[in-house]
Amino acid sequence: MLKLDLSNAQGFLPQDWLDRRLPALEQAHRQVLEGNGPGGDFTGWVTLPRDYDSAELVRIKAAAEKIRSDSDVLVVIGIGGSYLGARAVIELMSSADRRLVRGRPEIFFAGNGLSSDELAGIIDYLDGKDFSVNVISKSGTTTEPAVAFRIFKALLEEKYGKAGARGRIYATTDARKGALKGLADAEGYEEFVVPDAVGGRYSVLTAVGLLPIAAAGIDVDRLLSGAREVMEALAVPGRDNLAWQYAAARNALYDAGKAVELLVGYEPSFRFFAEWWKQLYGESEGKEHKGLFPASVEFTADLHSMGQYIQQGQRILLETVVRFSHSRRSVAIPHDPDNVDGLNFLSGKSLDFVAEQAMRGTLLAHVDGSVPNLVLEAGGRDEASIGALIYFFEFACGVSGYLLGVNPFDQPGVEAYKKNMFALLGKPGYEALRAELEQRL
Repeated sequence: MLKLDLSNAQGFLPQDWLDRRLPALEQAHRQVLEGNGPGGDFTGWVTLPRDYDSAELVRIKAAAEKIRSDSDVLVVIGIGGSYLGARAVIELMSSADRRLVRGRPEIFFAGNGLSSDELAGIIDYLDGKDFSVNVISKSGTTTEPAVAFRIFKALLEEKYGKAGARGRIYATTDARKGALKGLADAEGYEEFVVPDAVGGRYSVLTAVGLLPIAAAGIDVDRLLSGAREVMEALAVPGRDNLAWQYAAARNALYDAGKAVELLVGYEPSFRFFAEWWKQLYGESEGKEHKGLFPASVEFTADLHSMGQYIQQGQRILLETVVRFSHSRRSVAIPHDPDNVDGLNFLSGKSLDFVAEQAMRGTLLAHVDGSVPNLVLEAGGRDEASIGALIYFFEFACGVSGYLLGVNPFDQPGVEAYKKNMFALLGKPGYEALRAELEQRL
């Protein structure tokens, strides 16, 4: 289902780039599969496509059907891994432009920032519409989603009463503990589990992602099936393993001085998949002053903004291009008798043909400009292909992190800003830090 073309990176790689890393790759592979490396307690995602709790999956699909039947809008409240994966799949299966998405319910994402204007805009849009909320938080105390949930819970209770609101709130949280778990138990919200052994950025194929994805009308069985097919393929060790090849190529290019990896997509709806990928690799590898910086570009649009830097800026870049095999629809370029734009040589050709030649030309230009290109060939933009793509990047990330020599399943640096924010907001227990920070400010 997936193919990895490294031919446009070979000229930048030493001859033994894969062979010399095979022992380390074999060890990293075992650590991911067996969960016996640093952070191994968080490798519960590795077999999820095969071992997902079938009873919970039935409940997820039933809840999604209820949401689709009684709600014009579903507001998904979460931050980081609690929303990026779901948004990535939903947009990739539909459109980055909400105005082009037909069907019910519309999916809005809240609690992933602190913009008053953005939140107020969602509140205004909900006026006169039936809506439900899926709040996603392992603890229930993360500031951004907790604040948003307070607001939307109050709106639901004002509109439907406490009893009516209870049937429109779906809590995805810890199975046993935490503020959100306690509230959900007390209020009687329907609950889904954030597994203990799965970190947020690896959680898209759990209830964290599957409930909003199913509510959007996407076939989660096919999503898991595509992931399962790749899971089985990547479980087989060896130099032909695509995750080994991708991890080793990235590692070799990093050792050769490349510092930034650009994930390249040619579909606007790929934008949030790239955002999910950036969290996955940034949080997993960006520690101990190590790691490629994960960034993304959308071609061909960004060729008219970032293209100049990519072609002739600092030679610190490598590109990973995700290429889908075909479009869902075909658009033909018409003939213009006046030929004002001089493009009649394209008359009758499809837009896909133009896009394909643009991609090929860009790839060659960037390689000529000393930017190695790794090309990951996916299938179409369907559930199985997207599930395969998700699992490939997750598995390769685990292998790549161990190859780099870091724990790919923790994120100790994330806590620094939270402590400062809590102190400046006046949270009890942070008084001394608040005084110190206010003096600095």
